[in-house]
Amino acid sequence: MIKNLLLIAIRNFKKDKWYSLLNILGLTIGITFSLFLIFYIRDELNFDKFNLKADRIYRIVTYIQEKDKNTNWTITQYPLAPTMQKDFPEVEQAVRFTGKERTLFKSGDHDYYETKIYFADSNVFSVFTFPFLEGDPRTALTEPNSIVLTRTLAEKYFGKNNRAVGKTMRTVYDVYKVTGVIEDVPQNSHIRFDMLISGSTLKPNGGQNWGNFNHFTYVLLKPGALPSGVSKKLEEVEHKNVETIFARFNIKMQYGVQPITEIHLHSQLEREPEELGSMSYIWIFSAVAFFMLLIACINYMNLTTARSARRSKEIGIRKVTGSSRRQLIGQFLGESLLTAFIAVLLSFLLALILFPVFNELSGKAFTIRTLLQPFNILLMLGIALFTGLAGGSYPAFYLSGFQPVSILKGALSKASGNVSLRRTLVVIQFSISMIMLICTWVVYSQLSFLQKKDLGFDKSQVMSVTVNTGEDERGKIAAMNNEFRNLPGVKMVGSGNAYPGSSNINLNLFTVQTNTGHVDKALECYAVDENWMPTLGIKIVRGRNFSGPSDTLRSVMVNEALAKHFGWDEPIGKRVRFPGDTSSRYFEVVGMFGDFNQESLYNPIAPLLLFYGPNSNVIQIKTNQANIQQAIAGVQGVWKKYFPQLPFEYKFLDEGLNSQYVADQKRGKIFASLSVLTIIITCLGLLGLTAFTTQQKQKEISIRRVMGASIVQIVTMTTRNYLWLALIASLIAFPVAWYFMSNWLKVFSYNAGLSIIPFIVSALLIVLTAVLTVFYYSTRAALANPAVNLRTE
Repeated sequence: MIKNLLLIAIRNFKKDKWYSLLNILGLTIGITFSLFLIFYIRDELNFDKFNLKADRIYRIVTYIQEKDKNTNWTITQYPLAPTMQKDFPEVEQAVRFTGKERTLFKSGDHDYYETKIYFADSNVFSVFTFPFLEGDPRTALTEPNSIVLTRTLAEKYFGKNNRAVGKTMRTVYDVYKVTGVIEDVPQNSHIRFDMLISGSTLKPNGGQNWGNFNHFTYVLLKPGALPSGVSKKLEEVEHKNVETIFARFNIKMQYGVQPITEIHLHSQLEREPEELGSMSYIWIFSAVAFFMLLIACINYMNLTTARSARRSKEIGIRKVTGSSRRQLIGQFLGESLLTAFIAVLLSFLLALILFPVFNELSGKAFTIRTLLQPFNILLMLGIALFTGLAGGSYPAFYLSGFQPVSILKGALSKASGNVSLRRTLVVIQFSISMIMLICTWVVYSQLSFLQKKDLGFDKSQVMSVTVNTGEDERGKIAAMNNEFRNLPGVKMVGSGNAYPGSSNINLNLFTVQTNTGHVDKALECYAVDENWMPTLGIKIVRGRNFSGPSDTLRSVMVNEALAKHFGWDEPIGKRVRFPGDTSSRYFEVVGMFGDFNQESLYNPIAPLLLFYGPNSNVIQIKTNQANIQQAIAGVQGVWKKYFPQLPFEYKFLDEGLNSQYVADQKRGKIFASLSVLTIIITCLGLLGLTAFTTQQKQKEISIRRVMGASIVQIVTMTTRNYLWLALIASLIAFPVAWYFMSNWLKVFSYNAGLSIIPFIVSALLIVLTAVLTVFYYSTRAALANPAVNLRTE
């Protein structure tokens, strides 16, 4: 029986190669990219779950409340971890990660700058699961100046087949001994690194107190311990150790306990170690994956139904000769399942081919191992069953319901077809395609707006180089900057210890003069020289720019946002000082500069205070676009003269700023790709439905042609129904797309807003696609010889 059904299915595939190809192609495309989305979603949902004790690991975070601002940090103070380890019976282990600045490491003939570096407590491997390839996890970070490398970094310095443990790595001041090599940290970890240095290497300093926040703190709770109990005890820690420090500044602080498995998709804190995901995108991509499968199934229904006229006599004869409806349903479901399984096998191969492309788009690292995971194999089988049964159910029940007498008399068009259902399916296809096109357009419009918006400074052709030796190099930097200024292609050179878009901006407490007295306020601040603002094209609104060494001790500059925040009508001459300083030392505002976006456009412009700091280590070089390559070569030559021991590295300011939106750009590209694919799949469905319609009306079209109807009239008659369906789809798609996109744009402090253009153009594009698809088949029907279609009458 099964063999017979299989043979009939194969025979029908061969008989109708074109329809079979369309069926399989549509299902393959839909299944492949639904699989990609499902893999993406699973990877996002599984962040940090590679840790064997993930369900018991929590991060301690900090909520700081000022009078006019709340600051939520991922970082805590140095003493918190040992305090919790000692005094909290619920805590099995407590561990800290402390970031280290960009550092030059040397080993033998190899020297590289490394950025993914953390100091970590020796028990880090008792909490987190980082498999060791060399060394002992229990002792690897116990001694000062011990270092553990990832596999990739060990191979980078010591070669692929050489043992790294026991060898040394040097910086300017320190020598580190390699005590362990671990597997690369998984991409789906909320904190990633290339090397860990023993926390005991950190020398005691003023930053290791209850008033300084600079450490990621994690706790491993004992089995059965509740985070609520830990939160309660943290209130006591805050009251005992922290409250007295901040109370005089009218600042309140509270700790929070955050499961690490919720960090990537749910955290909304500042100073995250890595780029975060978004739960809203998980819901969006889940819906897209489902709808892509749904559209593929709709196509299968339409295409199979379109073949019904060609199989009508087969169905009638099978019924007359004794085939039951159940057997016919089994036949058509069997063909559908066979098609689905062929499509899944092709999807498997297509996924392997396209993994590099999708990994590039999404930032993931999927491989053949991803496909061969037991869950994913079961998933593909489940998709095959779902698409086979869902896609074949309506045709199976529809075709098997034909009355044999009607079929054999050629009255298929009067059989149990459901025109309303088919039109509903087309409206669904149009609506989904339209929504995705509108959303894609809005996403890219917003990203374009972010890249083109006036940020308050000129980011074009500004290259940044950083001197990082661990020594005071201001004398060398001053001489080097002077040589930079004389290079062809270099316009201006300025320096500071931060720049727009950088993450190393200080947040310090200040006592600020206002019209009603002095207030304490945490302000962002850093140091720049007198050339920094001209180099970046930042305008001085009031007062003056820094002028030289005389500004070092007393002068500061502020932005417009700071003046507005404190209600300064006249900022020049206003004073600020460090809180608690009872001496007569203060800083005086000598100039106010125009607001510029220090951070991404997700964030509003914050009050900013700048000190004078000549010859700082982060150098900004404004170049001439016409001579940019010459300028780079010249800068490199001068750099090698002053710092021959340091590799020359540079980056352009606009590239760094644009990198803040990499996550949105990746998701936008995924969405754009899926939009195109959705249109392709929809076209395949329209092709099938048009085929069905024209086959049903073939004799009507032939009679109209005999009676004198032109081809244009025939095509217009067939096409206009789809215009109404597109209009109905627009009425559904417009409000849905508007709702989701208006909420998405609220995430940005600055956004391009919603224009009617994406809605109109997307609708026109879908209509045009539908018309062209329908035009093909209706023209073909209109051009057919009427005598051939009417000869059976």
